[in-house]
Amino acid sequence: MTVAVPEKAKTMSTMFDSSELRLVLGDQLNPHHPWFRVVRNDVTYVLMEILPEAGYVRHHIQKVVGIFAAMRDFAQNLRDSGHEVIYFRLDDAHNLHSFEENCFRLISDKGFKGFAYQLPDEFRVDRVLSELSERCPVPVRVDDTHHFYTTREELSGLFKGSKTYLMERFYRHMRTHHNVLMEGKKPVTGQWNLDAENRKRLPKGHIAPRPLEFDRNVSDIVDMLNAKGVQTIGSIDPLHFPWPVNRQESLQLLSFFVEELLPLFGTYEDAMDRQSWSLYHSRLSFSLNVKMLSASEVVEAAVQAWKSKPHLIGYNQVEGFVRQILGWREFMRGVYWAQMPAFADLNFFGHERPLPAWFWTGETHMNCLKHVVDQSLEKAYAHHIQRLMVVGNFALLAGLHPDAVDEWFLGIYMDAFQWVEITNTRGMSQYADGGLIASKPYVSSAAYIQKMGNYCSGCAYDANRKTGEGACPFNSLYWHFHRRNHHLLASNPRIGMMYKVLEKMDTQDVEALMKQANHYLDNLETL
Repeated sequence: MTVAVPEKAKTMSTMFDSSELRLVLGDQLNPHHPWFRVVRNDVTYVLMEILPEAGYVRHHIQKVVGIFAAMRDFAQNLRDSGHEVIYFRLDDAHNLHSFEENCFRLISDKGFKGFAYQLPDEFRVDRVLSELSERCPVPVRVDDTHHFYTTREELSGLFKGSKTYLMERFYRHMRTHHNVLMEGKKPVTGQWNLDAENRKRLPKGHIAPRPLEFDRNVSDIVDMLNAKGVQTIGSIDPLHFPWPVNRQESLQLLSFFVEELLPLFGTYEDAMDRQSWSLYHSRLSFSLNVKMLSASEVVEAAVQAWKSKPHLIGYNQVEGFVRQILGWREFMRGVYWAQMPAFADLNFFGHERPLPAWFWTGETHMNCLKHVVDQSLEKAYAHHIQRLMVVGNFALLAGLHPDAVDEWFLGIYMDAFQWVEITNTRGMSQYADGGLIASKPYVSSAAYIQKMGNYCSGCAYDANRKTGEGACPFNSLYWHFHRRNHHLLASNPRIGMMYKVLEKMDTQDVEALMKQANHYLDNLETL
């Protein structure tokens, strides 16, 4: 195959002795990958910041900056270890902003005899690199990332022939197969799941530890993004970037979690609080998802902390955390590779409404949504209950289009990569898959939000009112959702009780609820 080399590529440095070019993606920053164990003078690594990856959705600026900062740090560490590295900055004149064009130019210009890459985590990138491989002028080798507990196909094999995927079955399989929190063939304490113990509201006056944040000047990257016209959302303090961008900082964050937060993690993992933006959550997902930390070492650190301090760390705390990493995270990845690309088009309820503009500004009178959106724009972070039971709950009740909800979640959160975002959003949160992942839609009235947090205090809307002036939108929208989807949900055994309640309601009360909900649905922008 003949590869056309752009004229400007001829200005690159003179050829050096290398025979294999290896591509490292921005979410493959694992210094312990087998690739890097031996320094070889016949191997060159290439990392690249390219516009399509920075802009396929409008990302939070902290997310783009964090990935680029981590890539640059990783590349420098490779060089310091003796590896040969080529790095394309976003503003490099010779950057063609394409994995294929940059790699093919290097292959032609420098005479590489082979090309290698690690399995991408996203279907979109997997397709790009598969097509690159078909056109590549030299032999191509694909390696595993050596990050996950499971292979891409393991979950689909476990549930072969099933119409739904049961997380609890998968979780037990993983615990047993990897001998985590097990005593022989039985789980520690005899219980697999202690989720029922992990649903407590933060006590009044309780102050969670201040989260560990880092302090890095990233002005050069911010200036570069602005100069290149990359469209982002959210805010950033370029002089004090708070997220870890290398393995050393990620290990510090892991240590902080197991020492300071794990002792109460499980108990308050579902709690929401206006005064604490991260509570007892680890905030390790960014480090995990770009592979500065491995899933197994994070699980092992939590288990060892529990074993060494059982008097301080209850079993429910560590089991809840292990379930998130060994269970849910691997489960989401398995569903992703079993169901893509069709999964990205699922819309079980046929929802069509666009996102209200305040999803991008936080300018809403609903305290819970204002707080979570504001926090997300400021911190590029919200924990799973804020995402599921505040933002996701409202989006589902209001009938927002799952494409728009997906795009918002994928863009705004620091840890959001499609393989983990879309399965959580379109599946767990929006029930757009019709029950493949979740056995029921995760919707609630204001009662749940009021129970688990302190958002309702001082809100313009009254959480205890269902209709009338100032009634909380969640209350009427909750019943409107169930009524309009009766034909789809009434036979679901997990929510059949709600239809019995609806049937027993006074007709006038139901009509008042529907009128109230329709008013809110017609005026989403001003809520």
